[in-house]
Amino acid sequence: MKVTKDMSIFDVVQRYPYTAEIFFYAGMGCFGCHAARFENIEQGCLVHGIDPDELVAAINEVIEAEENAPAAEPVAAN
Repeated sequence: MKVTKDMSIFDVVQRYPYTAEIFFYAGMGCFGCHAARFENIEQGCLVHGIDPDELVAAINEVIEAEENAPAAEPVAAN
Protein backbone atom coordinates (compact mmCIF):
# COMPACT_ATOMS: atom_id res chain seq x y z
CA MET A 1 0.00 0.00 0.00
CA LYS A 2 1.32 3.40 -0.91
CA VAL A 3 1.06 6.12 1.74
CA THR A 4 -0.51 9.40 0.61
CA LYS A 5 -0.58 12.81 2.24
CA ASP A 6 -4.32 12.55 2.89
CA MET A 7 -3.83 9.53 5.18
CA SER A 8 -4.05 9.83 8.95
CA ILE A 9 -0.67 10.10 10.71
CA PHE A 10 -1.94 7.71 13.37
CA ASP A 11 -3.10 5.13 10.82
CA VAL A 12 0.23 5.19 8.98
CA VAL A 13 2.27 4.68 12.16
CA GLN A 14 -0.12 2.02 13.40
CA ARG A 15 0.16 0.06 10.14
CA TYR A 16 3.89 0.70 9.65
CA PRO A 17 5.40 1.24 13.13
CA TYR A 18 8.91 1.66 11.74
CA THR A 19 7.78 4.90 10.02
CA ALA A 20 7.67 6.59 13.44
CA GLU A 21 11.37 7.38 13.04
CA ILE A 22 10.66 9.28 9.82
CA PHE A 23 8.09 11.47 11.58
CA PHE A 24 10.48 12.06 14.50
CA TYR A 25 13.38 12.86 12.17
CA ALA A 26 11.19 15.39 10.35
CA GLY A 27 10.36 17.05 13.67
CA MET A 28 6.89 15.58 13.97
CA GLY A 29 6.13 13.59 17.09
CA CYS A 30 2.51 13.93 16.02
CA PHE A 31 1.47 10.33 16.23
CA GLY A 32 1.67 10.63 20.01
CA CYS A 33 -0.56 13.69 20.20
CA HIS A 34 -4.34 13.69 20.14
CA ALA A 35 -4.47 15.56 16.80
CA ALA A 36 -2.76 12.65 15.02
CA ARG A 37 -5.96 10.65 15.22
CA PHE A 38 -7.82 13.08 12.97
CA GLU A 39 -5.07 15.04 11.19
CA ASN A 40 -3.72 13.75 7.94
CA ILE A 41 -0.06 13.91 6.97
CA GLU A 42 -0.49 17.05 4.88
CA GLN A 43 -2.19 18.93 7.74
CA GLY A 44 0.51 17.87 10.19
CA CYS A 45 3.23 18.95 7.77
CA LEU A 46 1.66 22.36 7.25
CA VAL A 47 1.57 22.96 11.00
CA HIS A 48 5.26 22.04 11.28
CA GLY A 49 6.46 23.79 8.09
CA ILE A 50 7.39 20.55 6.35
CA ASP A 51 6.92 19.74 2.66
CA PRO A 52 4.27 16.96 2.69
CA ASP A 53 5.35 15.55 -0.67
CA GLU A 54 8.94 15.11 0.51
CA LEU A 55 7.82 13.47 3.76
CA VAL A 56 5.44 11.08 1.98
CA ALA A 57 8.20 10.16 -0.49
CA ALA A 58 10.56 9.36 2.41
CA ILE A 59 7.89 7.29 4.16
CA ASN A 60 7.16 5.31 1.01
CA GLU A 61 10.89 4.68 0.44
CA VAL A 62 11.22 3.23 3.93
CA ILE A 63 8.11 1.08 3.52
CA GLU A 64 9.33 -0.23 0.17
CA ALA A 65 12.77 -1.03 1.59
CA GLU A 66 11.23 -2.79 4.59
CA GLU A 67 8.87 -4.83 2.42
CA ASN A 68 11.65 -5.81 0.00
CA ALA A 69 14.20 -6.67 2.69
CA PRO A 70 15.12 -10.34 2.87
CA ALA A 71 13.54 -12.18 5.76
CA ALA A 72 15.85 -12.98 8.63
CA GLU A 73 16.91 -16.59 8.76
CA PRO A 74 15.81 -18.50 11.86
CA VAL A 75 18.48 -19.10 14.46
CA ALA A 76 19.21 -22.78 14.95
CA ALA A 77 18.62 -24.07 18.46
CA ASN A 78 21.50 -25.93 20.09
